[in-house]
Amino acid sequence: MKEEVRLIGENGLRLDGRKVDELRPIKMEVGVLKRAEGSAYLEWGKNKVIVAVYGPREAHPMRIRDPTKAIIRCYYNMAAFSVEDRKRPGPDRRSVEISKVISDAFESVVLTEKYPNSAIDVFIEILQADAGTRCAGLTCATLALVDAGIPMKDLIAACAAGKVDGEIVLDLMKDEDNLGEADLPVAASPRNNEISLLQLDGNLTKEEFNKALELATKGVLEICEMQKEALMKKYKK
Repeated sequence: MKEEVRLIGENGLRLDGRKVDELRPIKMEVGVLKRAEGSAYLEWGKNKVIVAVYGPREAHPMRIRDPTKAIIRCYYNMAAFSVEDRKRPGPDRRSVEISKVISDAFESVVLTEKYPNSAIDVFIEILQADAGTRCAGLTCATLALVDAGIPMKDLIAACAAGKVDGEIVLDLMKDEDNLGEADLPVAASPRNNEISLLQLDGNLTKEEFNKALELATKGVLEICEMQKEALMKKYKK
């Protein structure tokens, strides 16, 4: 009989030594690409993400233009070498879906009405993946948009909580994402605590959902403070 894999030890610590409410190590850097209007690089656990922003620029083809605002086009892509089993290059159903939800999330904070008939293009490249890539990509994209000078109501960050071994935990790593019971990615703005992305994969009771949402929101607030520090570090120079 196959032995059950325990993801949380008897000491209450997870496989990587974290407590249930701790984030993985996060490193952020702004302005890493010279030929983009804005750019950022992020390491989150074993995730490595780079983002480039171009625009606002005239939207093409003409049929997609909106005379009242700019359109935000996010392109989320996982490099073929980003996972252990080499990924087929190019967009797939998952990358198209994540591109759409990230674009929708930014609609709530970017002042698109200032740039009618324009497009703001956000290219999110996952160089190395280890669970939580949509949260990492959105968080990094926020830094790149600010670096590009795009006016926004507030910063936006994302973090996930989930259910592992019957417990609600913050910021799932790969093994927890693959073997856990639920995953709840959340994106929000700290100023008004407005949620702009909320997805659920798995099953949670009402009480578990509320606890996971509270824990993920706590993670978002911590990450927003890291975003501010990364931006201040660049512009203090």
